[in-house]
Amino acid sequence: MENSSTKKIKRIMIITLSIIAILSIAVYSFMQQPKFGKLPGGERLETIKKSPNYRGGKFKNLRHTPDLTEGETILSVLWDFLITKKPRLKPIDNIPSTKTDLLKLDPSKDILVWFGHSSYFIQIDGKKILVDPVLSGSVSPISYISKAFKGTDPYTTDDIPEIDYLFITHDHWDHIDYETLLKLKSKIRKVICALGTGEHFEYWGFDKNIIIEKDWNEKIILDSGFIAHTTPARHFSGRGFIRNKTLWTSFILITPTMNLFIGGDGGWDTHFSEIGQTFGEFDLVILENGQYDKKWKYIHMMPEEVLQAAFDLKAKSLFPVHSSKFAIANHPWDEPLSEISRLNKNANLKLITPMIGEQVNLKDTTQQFSQWWKGIK
Repeated sequence: MENSSTKKIKRIMIITLSIIAILSIAVYSFMQQPKFGKLPGGERLETIKKSPNYRGGKFKNLRHTPDLTEGETILSVLWDFLITKKPRLKPIDNIPSTKTDLLKLDPSKDILVWFGHSSYFIQIDGKKILVDPVLSGSVSPISYISKAFKGTDPYTTDDIPEIDYLFITHDHWDHIDYETLLKLKSKIRKVICALGTGEHFEYWGFDKNIIIEKDWNEKIILDSGFIAHTTPARHFSGRGFIRNKTLWTSFILITPTMNLFIGGDGGWDTHFSEIGQTFGEFDLVILENGQYDKKWKYIHMMPEEVLQAAFDLKAKSLFPVHSSKFAIANHPWDEPLSEISRLNKNANLKLITPMIGEQVNLKDTTQQFSQWWKGIK
């Protein structure tokens, strides 16, 4: 006969296994929601398998790219996130913003308007362009987690005009926002993205005929005088537990009058200088500068690397993004902009640092920007 201690151990094991099973079912059910997207399959997957950047069932960076810096572990990262005190991670005050009316723009004007983080609108040479729009107030599948800072959401999808070209750099939640894209679907004429990402859009009901989906180092003729090139980035992808089934990318956009670099996310590497040698110089480069940490320096640039990347690209001006709206890393919320500004004092590169919603005049080399983040608690 079983003694009482053996019976107790069995009960504990049964209860523990039952809890694990219930949690597993709950997580699986939660992740069946449409907002998680869909992994590539069918003809799309067969195309992906032919890519030189897809090996062993996953997309790879040009060079070995660890998720974490040498000597760091998941436990050390979790400790920082959960235990270490992080002063000024989020602002107490409202972030200041303004609101340019995008629906009543003079079509002859060449402008850029930033929505915070990595989302922005460009009107150039008569075309309207949107990059990685996130206007739902959160960058998490759980809406009350990773919420936007107070004051950073003056724009809704109702404020967005008809869009000629939607550029998507990769499928992370802070770059592809399901709620925003569904509301914008009827306004978007073309989607330009990297291999595999089109599966999400088709799953969400976008017409497959408007999706242009390419590997790195491909040329896309969009219209007379408008050409895009897909170029490498050093990052990763995924909207759930499975990573790197879709490709991440940067873009070059050549218009009749300007040469732009849309960087997306990613760590520094030699691909920036190679792109600069092939396609530079650039009138404007848009590079991530935020959500960085030395613990994951290979997949997000530190501020000094952002500046180096801009010089590698032969940039005339730099617009640093990926900050000032969401806290996804451990640095003070305003550090990315204050640090890049400090570093640039010696470099003297034209730095574009608008408030959210402020009109940036793309061809006005004399336009000045305030250091609006100063003095905000």
